[in-house]
Amino acid sequence: MEHQESTTPMVTTRSAGIRYGLIMAVISIAYFIILTVADVDMTSGVGRWSSTIFYIGVIYLAHKYFKDNGDGFMSYGQGMGITFWLALVCTVIYSVFFYVYIKFIDSSFVQAIKDKQIAEMEAKGMSEEQIDQAMKIAGAFMTPEAMFGFGIFIGILFILVIGLIVTIFTQKKNPEPFV
Repeated sequence: MEHQESTTPMVTTRSAGIRYGLIMAVISIAYFIILTVADVDMTSGVGRWSSTIFYIGVIYLAHKYFKDNGDGFMSYGQGMGITFWLALVCTVIYSVFFYVYIKFIDSSFVQAIKDKQIAEMEAKGMSEEQIDQAMKIAGAFMTPEAMFGFGIFIGILFILVIGLIVTIFTQKKNPEPFV
């Protein structure tokens, strides 16, 4: 009887990306809930940009996981493949959560954003007519459905841009790629 060596399949860019996309989705949802409960303004300042730190960390961990559970190497393209899958999974899950939240749980969330924008325009000295015109245009993009669609597109794009930078530092080229 021959003894077959059991080998575990090497991790793929898709499996690593999906795994860490799920992790990032949970972190993003928890972070949103914490900021909402703490009444932190998510349209400016810390509330708007602090999630970037989480994205950098999770992308780094996904790349590390891929290298640790593979052959120890990761090309730039593989790093971006992991980042793509991470971005897709995370953004779709988070956007579904956000849609449900603003459509069914807290429908005043969108109105609060509109009110803040109006206050900012008034502070800049815009006329009532200019504010009405700007809000008419912005209103088309402030529906839960539009925010869902734009959320997916912008979310994936944003995470991919971060991944472009992180992958520069996490890639590890195989010195003997054809062995």
